[in-house]
Amino acid sequence: MPVSVPSGPSAPSRLHRVAVLVLEGAKPLDVGIPAQVFTTRASMPYEVRVCGPAPGLVTGGDGLSYAVAHGLEALEWADIVFVPGYRRPDQEAPPPAVVDALIAAHARGARLAAISTGAFALAATGLLDGRRATTHWHYTQALAEQHPDVKVDENVLFVDEGTVLTSAGAASGIDLCLHILRGDLGVAAANHAARRLVAAPYRSGGQAQYVPRSVPEALGERFAATREWALRRLGEPLTLQALARHAAVSERTFSRRFVDDTGYTPMQWVMRARVDRARELLERSELSVEQIAADVGLGTGANLRLHFQRILGTTPSEYRRTFARGE
Repeated sequence: MPVSVPSGPSAPSRLHRVAVLVLEGAKPLDVGIPAQVFTTRASMPYEVRVCGPAPGLVTGGDGLSYAVAHGLEALEWADIVFVPGYRRPDQEAPPPAVVDALIAAHARGARLAAISTGAFALAATGLLDGRRATTHWHYTQALAEQHPDVKVDENVLFVDEGTVLTSAGAASGIDLCLHILRGDLGVAAANHAARRLVAAPYRSGGQAQYVPRSVPEALGERFAATREWALRRLGEPLTLQALARHAAVSERTFSRRFVDDTGYTPMQWVMRARVDRARELLERSELSVEQIAADVGLGTGANLRLHFQRILGTTPSEYRRTFARGE
């Protein structure tokens, strides 16, 4: 029997409210990523307001300026506040009114999420003290020196500390946004958004930001094609040998480059892909746990439950109750 897949998740009773706080020197990609990812549409039950320290024109970086309709009152409205990166974060502290508004929003229960050097604004609030955080690799040392109580991790794409989240350079902002979507709406919605953005459905938050190579290896497209090939065959046996053969490289080269590209070993990635496919089927179908386990290549329901608990800290049944359509 074919699985019925709706066009998007059912809408909650109230739209999730997202504020994108544009500070002087804001970087265009950093502003655009959350504004575009969370844009209101049938499959995305969010409302976005782009704001600044005050309504009006905000001078950005890279020759751009932003005409924002909202001031800091948008932070009183928002469920989640994004702080895009901005120029010279190590030289100019954010305005006191911005710091106070961020602290007040967090105290009220809003999540705060920084992209790239937006982490400096969050650090100025003191809310990152004693917590892990990251920023663009070029600024990790400056962040650590200016805010010694922050546990700066320069080797990750993003850090989720619950109510405060930080990410590395611009592209990792997409990873952070998709991570938030998975937590809010489930993996099906996140994958739907990734397809719309033509982005990787998921990359490990623990993936290194910057992997120096003396001679660049032109294997990116080939490895991406192998990952797509594997995603279409999750119900079949997938071994390291089969993956490397498809990519036409040695198993050793495949393993090393795969970790660089994704943050996972090949078989860790396959396991997470299978669990994510199971999550999508739990959200969007009435199939039993046993049938889903067989369909995604995990064999038995017991095996699926084991990996669900290890990776997600929950059970398939609990996950289905949380994210099933119509709830």
